[in-house]
Amino acid sequence: MSGGWQAVDDYIAGKLLGADDVLAATLANNAANGLPPIDVSAAQGKMLYLLAQIASAKTILEIGTLGGYSTIWLARALPEDGRLVTLELEPHHAAVAWTNLERAGVTAKVDVRVGPAIDSLAAMIDEAPFDFVFIDADKQNNANYVREAIRLGRPGTTIVVDNVVREGGVLEVDSDDEKIVGTRALFDMLSAEPRLDATVVQTVGAKKWDGFVLARVR
Repeated sequence: MSGGWQAVDDYIAGKLLGADDVLAATLANNAANGLPPIDVSAAQGKMLYLLAQIASAKTILEIGTLGGYSTIWLARALPEDGRLVTLELEPHHAAVAWTNLERAGVTAKVDVRVGPAIDSLAAMIDEAPFDFVFIDADKQNNANYVREAIRLGRPGTTIVVDNVVREGGVLEVDSDDEKIVGTRALFDMLSAEPRLDATVVQTVGAKKWDGFVLARVR
């Protein structure tokens, strides 16, 4: 079945996305520099682009840059005077991402900050509010990241969190996988958080079986 999911993703990309030399070069550069192939798929990248535009986002916060693939999608959704802050733990990943962002011609809109995201977020006092937040980093801290997204957002801010189904692993109550433990903690946090309206959309495709949290600050 997973082979069929990939074929459908390829069909979607061929019909609705078309070739994109910049994004293809980004993925190639990531692979050449040893980054793990865990970027969002092309269809998911276009989804993020559309969600940011639907939200009329002028300011975007991304937690988890990796090589900048999703960053490019989000930066393209911004108006000319828009701003995107993206947080990355690994200096090597951030350097690769900056090369990719330069090739994409979006560096004027993007601020890449290196270090633990929790620390970077804590230091962000006067930069709010962000209109759109995309979270795709260490899953153990997802609940903390969403709390910070609320703090740095406003009523109406859109929050998207990746990798929250984990091929059904989210149902494993006694799992010792820290990513699953962190994801279940995120669900517990969301279910008790009065400041958010949230749901999860399950996905299948090139990234196998997973899903996104889609939330809006009340």
